[in-house]
Amino acid sequence: MPYETIAGGKELASRLAHSNAIVRAMADKAEFYVPAEHVSDLSWLQPKIRTRSELERTIGTNQLTAVIGIDGSLMVVPVRDGLPSVRYGYAQAAAIWLDVNLMETQRNERFVDPVVLHEAVNSALVSLDMPVAGAYLRAGITIQQSWRECIDALFRGKKIEVNRLNQSLLQLLMLLHGAPGAPATTVPVDCPEALCKQKAIPVPESGCDCPGCGKVLWPTDTLRIYEEVVEDGENAAALGRLMQVVELLVLVGLSTLLWEQSRSALFATTLFIVDGPMAVYGPPAKLRARALTYFQKMTPAAPGAGPFICGVEKHGAAVDYATALARHEALKPGELLIVDSEVIAKMTNATNSIAYGSETYWGRKFLYRALDGRVVVITVMPAAGAPYDDHGGQHDPSAYPSLPAILDVIDRTGSSMYRDGLIPVALAHSKAAYPIGIGTDVLRLVAKHKLGLEDLNEGGQA
Repeated sequence: MPYETIAGGKELASRLAHSNAIVRAMADKAEFYVPAEHVSDLSWLQPKIRTRSELERTIGTNQLTAVIGIDGSLMVVPVRDGLPSVRYGYAQAAAIWLDVNLMETQRNERFVDPVVLHEAVNSALVSLDMPVAGAYLRAGITIQQSWRECIDALFRGKKIEVNRLNQSLLQLLMLLHGAPGAPATTVPVDCPEALCKQKAIPVPESGCDCPGCGKVLWPTDTLRIYEEVVEDGENAAALGRLMQVVELLVLVGLSTLLWEQSRSALFATTLFIVDGPMAVYGPPAKLRARALTYFQKMTPAAPGAGPFICGVEKHGAAVDYATALARHEALKPGELLIVDSEVIAKMTNATNSIAYGSETYWGRKFLYRALDGRVVVITVMPAAGAPYDDHGGQHDPSAYPSLPAILDVIDRTGSSMYRDGLIPVALAHSKAAYPIGIGTDVLRLVAKHKLGLEDLNEGGQA
């Protein structure tokens, strides 16, 4: 390389220094189809576009004054070099409360008052940690059994404590399977024993024995996260499933708190924003239907068009497609694109776009370009019925009366912290994210302490 070292010679390039550039160059030459790169003919989209002002005239709008943003983060760390198979996992979900009106007072100021902004934001955090690979709760059990016991213990011991809310994750799981203010007494559990065929066993909060094989069952087994756990691997995917469940339970707890304590005031003027789509993936996906039913039961008792809940996607095929539409001026500031089965087919290259999202989503996608030019992909819950089903679901905005108020908040809370950002999502992410670098080292030391590995030398011997 054309750089001289202290000794006067030429600096040597790292063997891997150019690997990323080479891989990108190879990818550029490869031939494959990317929907976001084929958006030239856009005349067919025009009938599917609505303006924000048009939605407000046809549906009406509420002026929301507060936002609760929810985000999660996870990290899987190796415990020490001598034991490469041992991994410890951390997951946490954060919630922030943002006073939108108080934040907006700073827009007209020449200099932002940090005290005012601090008073406009409150936050809460729930964190989990557990051995995820190569380490077990005790001798003589499989990694799947270890995960089952860990999740049960965590859900019983971890509480969400915010003002008057003081409930464990397990209590919130029972609540999600019931109705607002009326938690379920049992949850359906399929026996995890491979040879046992018992399904939908009603398991109470305290747990019970399987009537078929006698195996101990816990209510958290209804999540079936253990099905994605493997003996060889980091099991980061399974930890991700656990984190998305915790995020949903945080939403359940906070929304129910406002619904019970201040139904006609705070609940009716607060938007709940979840980082990511309103969907549940993998083995816990059946919670999708539970979430949809639970939150829709809040609607008859709530004034206006509430509950106000949306998900915001920062990456993915929908975000790429929406960005391409904005780049071609097919979607102008203040315009919303209805994502029906035809748009889904173009966006995802799907052959069965009619049934898209029917097994995972409890909110419907919309592509919106904010008044300041930001591109936002949101998911919104319908007032009644399912957003997606085997017949295409409900794509018309009239089925989503909370939509105009949500778009109003999106326009009022734009952020420059990242591209097409929202302040509530950015704040929740900053609260939930694990720091890189020294933060990883700290988590690694904590994992070694919890697993009792401080005294092992680098060779892994006592």
